[in-house]
Amino acid sequence: MAEMFWLGGDHQWRKYTGGQQPREMSPQMAFLGAAKMELTDDEFNRVLLRMATFGAHVRQVPDGDPQP
Repeated sequence: MAEMFWLGGDHQWRKYTGGQQPREMSPQMAFLGAAKMELTDDEFNRVLLRMATFGAHVRQVPDGDPQP
C-alpha cells in the first residue's frame, strides 16, 4: 500500500491506518491511490506526461533508492 500511495515505506502507511489518531489522508493522496488502482500503466504515465507540460515533473522512486 505504501508504494501505491508513494509513501516512504510501510512505516509511513501505518501512520494512516493505526494508532490512536491515524493521519487523515489528503484528497490528493486518495486520488493518487485510486488512479494507481484504476488506470493502466500507460494511462497513468500519460497523466504524468500531461503534468510535465505544466512543469510538474514527477517520477516514481523505488523504495530505498536515493532521490536526486
